[in-house]
This record gives sequence, C-alpha cells and structure tokens, in this order.
Amino acid sequence: MRYSALLAPTLKEVPKEAEVISHQLLLRAGYMRKVAAGIYSYMPLGVRVIERVKTIIREEMTRSGAQEVFLPAVQPAELWKESERWGYYGPELLRVKDRKGGDFCIGPTHEEVMTALVRDDIKSYRQLPLNLFQIQTKFRDEVRPRAGLLRGREFIMKDGYSFDIDEEAAKKTYQVMYDAYVRIFDRCGLSYRPVEADTGNIGGNMSHEFQVLADSGEDSIVSCGSCNYTANVEKAELQQVDDSAFVVPSGSYDKRHTPAVRTVEEVARFLGLPTSSIIKTILYLADEQPVAVLMRGDLEVNEVKVKAALKATTLLLANEATVLEITGAPVGFAGPIGLRCRLVADPSVRTVVDAAVGANELDHHFVGVSIPRDLPEVTYTDLRLAGAGDACGRCGGTFAFFKGIEVGQVFYLGTKYSAKMKAQVLNDKGEENPMVMGCYGIGVTRTMAAAIEQNHDKDGIVWPMALAPYQVIIAPLQLHEPSVVEEAERIYRELSAAGVDVILDDRDLRPGVKLKDADLIGIPVRITIGARSLGEGKVEFKLRRHAEATLISSADIIAETLKTIASERGAAAE
Repeated sequence: MRYSALLAPTLKEVPKEAEVISHQLLLRAGYMRKVAAGIYSYMPLGVRVIERVKTIIREEMTRSGAQEVFLPAVQPAELWKESERWGYYGPELLRVKDRKGGDFCIGPTHEEVMTALVRDDIKSYRQLPLNLFQIQTKFRDEVRPRAGLLRGREFIMKDGYSFDIDEEAAKKTYQVMYDAYVRIFDRCGLSYRPVEADTGNIGGNMSHEFQVLADSGEDSIVSCGSCNYTANVEKAELQQVDDSAFVVPSGSYDKRHTPAVRTVEEVARFLGLPTSSIIKTILYLADEQPVAVLMRGDLEVNEVKVKAALKATTLLLANEATVLEITGAPVGFAGPIGLRCRLVADPSVRTVVDAAVGANELDHHFVGVSIPRDLPEVTYTDLRLAGAGDACGRCGGTFAFFKGIEVGQVFYLGTKYSAKMKAQVLNDKGEENPMVMGCYGIGVTRTMAAAIEQNHDKDGIVWPMALAPYQVIIAPLQLHEPSVVEEAERIYRELSAAGVDVILDDRDLRPGVKLKDADLIGIPVRITIGARSLGEGKVEFKLRRHAEATLISSADIIAETLKTIASERGAAAE
C-alpha cells in the first residue's frame, strides 16, 4: 500500500468526546469516525485490525472443531418470549416493529436464534456434539455509551454456542473453548487473565471472563498470590470471618439523637467511632419484595452476591419513597432493629461490638448494638465486594488487585435455553432430553480497543505484531533524491513479494510529519531511508516499541525485517 492512496486522515488535536486513550488514538490515527453516540464507521486501517482479530478467532475456532454460521441481526420477539427474556432483558434490547406491527429486536446476542436453528434439525444424540459460531455486528442500547469501543452501542462480536448430550460432555466442550480462548489472546499478543465471573443476563452457572490488564479497565479483579485463584471482585470468594472466640456482650443498646447525620462517614464522625463500627442497612427490592442487607460500614455490598443469595430474578435498590414506607424514616436512618422485612447480613457484622445502626426514625441512631445478641435470627452469607489485601476464600492467601477490560467470556449454560425452547434430542435409550449448552463470546472491536489501552505511549499506538494493520512502514525522507526513492521502492517490492504487509510513505511531506504519523498509527517496524545514511550503504531500522533505532546494511535489511517479524509472531504465540 502506498500511503498517498491510503484513506487514513490523522488529527493533531484530541477530540473532545474522547476520554480513554484507545478512543483518542483510534480517532486521531484515522482508524474510525463517529456516526452517533456509541456507533462508529471503520476506516481502512481499522478494518485491517478487525480482520486480524477475526482471522485469529476463525483459525482457533476451526482448530477446536467449531463450525461457522451467520445468523440474522433482526430477531422475532416470539423466540425471546420462548426463552422468557423478552420482558427480562431490559432497555438495552432495541425493540422495533415491522410494517405489519410484528415485534422484533436488533440482536444483542443470539442464544435464542441459535437454539431454534439447532432444535429444528438436530434430533438424535448421534448428531452431537455440535459447536457453532459466528462473527457479526450486535447492538445493545447502552444508557450511557462511553469510552469509544469499550462501551459502545453497536459492536462486532464473535459468539459461539455448543450443544451436548449431557453435563459431562458439555463441560468437556467448555474446557475446549476455554483453551481455544487462551490461544486466541496469546496470539493477539495481549497481557490478560482468565477470571471466574458472574454470568449476568446470559445465564448459566459457570463462567470465565478473559480480562486484558489495563489501568483504564472498568472491571475490578483480585488474584491470590498463593493459589492463583483469580476472579472478578463481584464473584470472588472471601475467607469467612472467624468468630469462634467472640463473646456476645451483655447489656443493651441506646438511642442517640443524630441530627442531619445520614452517611456512614457522618455518623462515625458525630459519634466518635471508626467506620468499621457502623453497620449500614441497605434496602432492596428482590423480585419486588423488600429485603434489608446489613454490611459493616467500611465495606461495600456486592449486589451480584446479594442477588444470588436471595435467588432473585431482579434486584433493585429501594428508592426514597420505598425506604420511607418500609422504615418510617427517610434515607440515612434505616436500621435492622424492629424492621419488618427479610434481613440478610454479611458475616463481617457478627464481630462488631457496640455498633451504631439507624433507628428507623428521623435524626436518630442506636448505639451499643450487637447483631448476634439483638438479632439472633439473622441469616449470614458472604455479601461483600472483594478487594486488595482480603483473604482468599480458597486458601486464605492474600488478594492482589488489578483493573481489566473484558474482551471475552465463556459460559456453561446447561439447559437454561434448550429446556424452555424444547431443543431436545433422543438419547441412546430413546428418551427425549434437552441439549446441554455452552456460550462463548469475544468482543472483536473491544479487543482492538483493549490492545491500544495496553499498548501505547505518548506518541501513539504500539500495535502487537499480530494485530497491526501493516507490519512495516517505509519512510523515504528525500523524495527528490533518486537513490533514496529507488532504495525505498526496492525494499517495498521485496518485502511485499515475501508476504509482508507494508506501507510505503510516498507522500511529499517533511520528514518530521512522516515519522510522527508512523508513530501515531503504530506500525511495529519502521525503515527510514535518508540520503546521508544511504550514502554509507545503510538504512535506519526501528521497532515501534523501542526508543532507539539502529543502522543496518541496506543489503541485510530484508533478512533482518523478516527475522524480526517471525520473532515477534513466535513470542506472541508462545
């Protein structure tokens, strides 16, 4: 490709709406342009990176035994009603009507369509296992699209679905897909961690996220330094509080006047207590029924764990009117004593002596409370978010904390969809059984953005070799010098003939502009040809991720470039 013919308009200034670095650089380097909030058009450089990711995915899916299909983006409501997700999925599901008034949605995912496809043609266990995938545009109507491709509304995704005869076979397929995902992200050249995760709207009871480690990540991860157990903080298992030596205190609690004191910090300051001596009472509606969650004041409630503990389909934080109705007091004064609704407590509250809690009365709190003494019937279960320094629930080791960007997730679905949608096969005894399913997704465009979040510097993108739109850029500095132009053309021809994707920057621009653009778009190898060094039989060779360049004999430049590309690819695949 000659740069003069490439549609890659670069920008000097950072667009105002771009907050994270991947969003800034994808716009500045001419990889994409905004169409609407969370919706983008991809320019030639962006398409080439997307195709790199797709190729790696396709190769590893084929290697794992999966077959590619292509399903419709527009899906009928009837299928979603069969799975009972039409009303459950929420406003992220973009619902539309056709000219006849029929209900449809723009697919955010394809469990229903894929399950319907398979149930219509697969009837016997002899036709299983079956593993199908597609790469397609999805749409989720995010309330606040942000961070460019990291939290957009329209995006490109690989989603796959497996069908097996029983749980044992399905879990074997799950492991095959897990291993394939490891190979995919290894080949992409990314630093990542597979972490145990919540299944969210997809469902099922076992899941791993693949998190690219980056300070800008929205997801919080903890990893045990002793047993290597790694999980999303919403899923992480914590060591239970050891209260075997705790003695329930005697005495009773007292009511205190706490005017205009509502938050944990305000109550602690007013009463002269540490925040760990405050027990906060947080009211939720679980499947529309009120539930009070008790948590130590210095810890955070994990709503995923709360929802799972309550076996709830929906969990909503109670609004001000609901809090007033349940407690008789405004927000900030709720407490567990005398509260007439279900109570669940994190074990951290068990050992708090002389705790302060809301008194369910405006401007009042109780002090001297002991939950085991004053509320002996409370149910205890792990309800808090994990964090750095917490004790691992698997081995008791210490958690370290990381930020990550989720680029892939694998789910064991069981029969969540196949049972409801009657996707059944006859087993070897002639009995009908629902197929056991798995679900496997990779955000293709999100992987592109995550790679930039992890690989950039002050000058622009630093692509891993496997994802770069071009592997080499050739920058002749003096286009008026025939020897410079001839050498650039020779290197361009020979690298192209060797199968290298290369850009020849044939633009008649100042050297500084060419080199800045090369750094901005992030091509891994730059070969710079100047009249002075060429007069000595040498050209400049520079890796984008290294600060220093080296002079190499013009006669050796092709061999050195090919060797470097092979080495970079090999390192990513190991």
